[in-house]
Amino acid sequence: MKLFSRLYDVVMRWSRHRHAPWFLAANSVAESVFWPIPPDVMLAPMCLAKPESAWRFALLASLASAAGGLIGYMLGFWLFDWLVQPAILSMGYQDQFEQIKTWFEQWDFWVVFLAGFSPIPYKLFTVTAGVMKMAILPFMVASIISRSARFFLVAALMKWGGEAMERKLRQYIDMLGWLSVALAIVLYLVFKD
Repeated sequence: MKLFSRLYDVVMRWSRHRHAPWFLAANSVAESVFWPIPPDVMLAPMCLAKPESAWRFALLASLASAAGGLIGYMLGFWLFDWLVQPAILSMGYQDQFEQIKTWFEQWDFWVVFLAGFSPIPYKLFTVTAGVMKMAILPFMVASIISRSARFFLVAALMKWGGEAMERKLRQYIDMLGWLSVALAIVLYLVFKD
């Protein structure tokens, strides 16, 4: 079944759209607050489609993501009791939230830095930084550096790989997609309760 290759083709068409940078910026802001889809999903194909603009796309994603991180921080800082805590409870994330709070107590700046660079959901850390009343300057420095490192790395890999990488990725995208689904199911079954 060629589901992922069809999706890949759609994403590649979107990445060439004249408004793609706006979509990338909006996705980067939203992902830092509540959205589940990471900017890399849009950034990578945009860099493949227009390698001459890869650095500009990476900068846009980095700054928009850091701005979204600031919004998440403010939500945690000012609206925790009214908005954030009920959402955490309704989604069943209370245990994860308590764990993240413990990490903040121990590592502060470094936990934001790690979350910003890694595939860990950054939004959980932006909101928690606000809840924990982390100093805003270290929060923004960690966010900007880590998000930039991540997105410039993605841009560099796509720019370096170029058309050859796109052809190889297109060739194996269905296998990679189904392997990802299988891995997600296995991880769910292993780690559920």
